[in-house]
Amino acid sequence: MNNKFEALDTVRSLDKGMDRKKWLKKNLVGYAFILPWLIGFLAFIAYPLLSSLYYSLTEYNIVGDPSWVGLKNYINIFTDDSKFWLSLKVTFYYVIFAVPLRLISALGLALLFRKARPFTNFYRAAYYVPSILGGSVAISVVWRQLFSSQGAFNDLLVALGIMQNRISWIGHPNYAIWTLIILAAWQFGSPMIIFLAGLKQIPKGLYEAAEIDGAGKIQQFFKVTLPLLTPVLFFNLIMQMVKMFMVFTQAYVITQGGPLNRTLMYAVYLFREGISFGHLGYGSALAWIILVLLTIVTVIIFKTSNKWVYYQSEGE
Repeated sequence: MNNKFEALDTVRSLDKGMDRKKWLKKNLVGYAFILPWLIGFLAFIAYPLLSSLYYSLTEYNIVGDPSWVGLKNYINIFTDDSKFWLSLKVTFYYVIFAVPLRLISALGLALLFRKARPFTNFYRAAYYVPSILGGSVAISVVWRQLFSSQGAFNDLLVALGIMQNRISWIGHPNYAIWTLIILAAWQFGSPMIIFLAGLKQIPKGLYEAAEIDGAGKIQQFFKVTLPLLTPVLFFNLIMQMVKMFMVFTQAYVITQGGPLNRTLMYAVYLFREGISFGHLGYGSALAWIILVLLTIVTVIIFKTSNKWVYYQSEGE
């Protein structure tokens, strides 16, 4: 009896081996296609991510070997680093104002360009360009000149008689952060295109029905357009929030975190500690903190989305 069971087990294992070979042959083409992406993911995402986690638990600079310190970097950040808390405060302030302004600007222009008018496609492309160039060093340099004491913004205010004395907007502690917020709002091209795509998906019959019921343009916007556009708004909110938390080029080139650290964005502070000062272990810990923080904020938005995001299929 034992010999029979052993023989059956052998046959089953051979069958399983044959099935596995057939399965591998069948899916070999698929694996071949995803292999470049898989190699790129392991080499440029997974490995650097795990390496930074290891380095965040060490005292490490680019010259010597890393030495294990455990949670010391994280403890120092939370208990003995005032600039960490300042950079978080500045970044949250920036995000809270920049994201709504960018989305409102994008939605307003999307509503304006929704209907076909002369040169509509040209204007759509023209308003999209800033979102491509807005994060570049060249645009940041131009923006720095625009809001300097001898810049065109002061020329305009003086010409209109709004102010008599010129000031450096990027050098003023109370106004410097707003020059960066205005720049962020100016880069509304990408969310505008997404809003346009969402607006085109709203059935025209709903507007006709609302108009028959006596709803005006404002009522149609709040009762028809905005509810049906909430999934697109939700997507834009997540994407723009992540971008704003990670802003670096504009703050570094225009103000370099000044004046008086009033524009010390988190990414700028991370760059200073990790690259400029060579504290790679400390910088890695800062990077992991913002990653966890962004994850928490994103999860909160996702969890609360069922309160305000309307999906048409759910309402049917």
